[in-house]
Amino acid sequence: MRLTGKQTWQFENQIYVQASGTAVGPKEADGPFGKLYDKTYDNLHCDEDNWELAERRLMEDAIEHALKKGNYTKEDIDFFLAGDLLNQNVTANYTARQNKIPFLCMFGACSTSMETLAVSSALVDGGFANRVMAATSSHNATAERQFRYPTEYGGQKPDTAQSTISGSGAVIVSRDPSDIMITSATIGRVADLGITDPFDMGSAMAPAAADTIAQHFKDLNSKPEDYDLIVTGDLASVGSPILKDLLKEEGYDVYANHNDCGLMIYRPDQNVFAGGSGCGCSAVVTYSHIFNELKSGNLNRVMVVATGALLSPTMIQQKESIPTIAHGVVFERVNRGVIG
Repeated sequence: MRLTGKQTWQFENQIYVQASGTAVGPKEADGPFGKLYDKTYDNLHCDEDNWELAERRLMEDAIEHALKKGNYTKEDIDFFLAGDLLNQNVTANYTARQNKIPFLCMFGACSTSMETLAVSSALVDGGFANRVMAATSSHNATAERQFRYPTEYGGQKPDTAQSTISGSGAVIVSRDPSDIMITSATIGRVADLGITDPFDMGSAMAPAAADTIAQHFKDLNSKPEDYDLIVTGDLASVGSPILKDLLKEEGYDVYANHNDCGLMIYRPDQNVFAGGSGCGCSAVVTYSHIFNELKSGNLNRVMVVATGALLSPTMIQQKESIPTIAHGVVFERVNRGVIG
């Protein structure tokens, strides 16, 4: 069966990562993975006239590099699945306008990277496409202006706040053999802990991440030690400890092999409050560093669980709490034709 348990897809066919591309802004380029990104900018405008165009440039760059590294043209891609944080997914929509690939627009807030990748893999597995590209992006200034306060406002932030990363990641999947296989995906449920503070996304998203990871273990009858790394999207320094404690209560100890993209993407001395966040956070870390570690053999099996806060500024103003979600995808290294 493709559906295993309640929420997990096990792909019947062998689905492979063909190529990926990443593009980031200056703060991300100055982080620990700076040399791994395909395109970096030394200015937050990314050589464009405004923040929104800057974010679009990042996604276009990521797509361009993924196509080039895979030796593909846009005509080789059957479908394009993408999303971002801006209202009506304007970065993804306007990028799709440019590339002319049949397009499915998706939104899962910061979980969009694994949401688009899971659905892309399902399309290929079901025979509905031969080759699919998934992409997502975020930009510090566009997100802050929409969800909190414009950067120019200079508002004070608490230590629980996170810094939206400026970056985009794109990945191409098909059945053509490569070094990395996508073996399963667990689709999350919406969780709501009652958090109303948009400056504390880590606390809000941790329950959704714990629910998805626990359900993945139940659906596949697996355990934490079956994975070299279980990485979440952007719980950062506030949400990551909460996640570990929640899973411990469920009987799953991930203290030894859990990490978070929001903690990995920046150096400890960079001024990012609790850590990184944004649609691009899990995408650029996964599609650069984690893929590199899988290809080199330092990692064999990784579960990436991208976390998203499905908040709306309008609903926050109406005193609603923040619903959250998390989607997980499992990557495995291919070693001499055998999954390790």
